[in-house]
Amino acid sequence: MLQHGRQALESQPFSKLVGAMLTRFDTEGTELRVPIVDALKQQHGFVHGGVLSYVADNALTFAGGAALGTGVVTSEYKINYVRPAIGQEIVARAAAVHGGKSQAVCRCEVFVVSEGKETLCAIAQGTIARLPAAPSVE
Repeated sequence: MLQHGRQALESQPFSKLVGAMLTRFDTEGTELRVPIVDALKQQHGFVHGGVLSYVADNALTFAGGAALGTGVVTSEYKINYVRPAIGQEIVARAAAVHGGKSQAVCRCEVFVVSEGKETLCAIAQGTIARLPAAPSVE
C-alpha cells in the first residue's frame, strides 16, 4: 500500500511543491511529513496555517482511502490550531475512526518536530468520501 500511496502523492503537484513525503500508509493509519523551509512560513516565523491544513487534509484523505479501499476525496474537515509550528519538520498522523460503505470519518494529529522532539500543533477531523465509479465509455 505504501508504494501505491507514494505514487498518488507524487502525482499531486502541490504535494511535490511543499516536499511532502508519505512515510506510512496502511489500514491502521497514515503518516505524512513536510520539511519546514522559509517559503512555508508566515510573517511571524510560524509554519503557515494553510500548510498545516494541507498536511492534515492529505493525511485524513489517505487514512480514508485506506479504510475504504478505493479512490476518495475529502468531503469536509475541521482543524484546530493549538500552538504555533516552529521547528524542522511537520508530521501528520491520521487514522479512520469509522468506515462505512461510502465514507469514512478520520482523525488527524499534526506535530512539529524541533530538535528531535514532537509537539502537537493541530488536530483535525474529516469525512472522506468514496469516489463514484468512472462511467463506462460505450
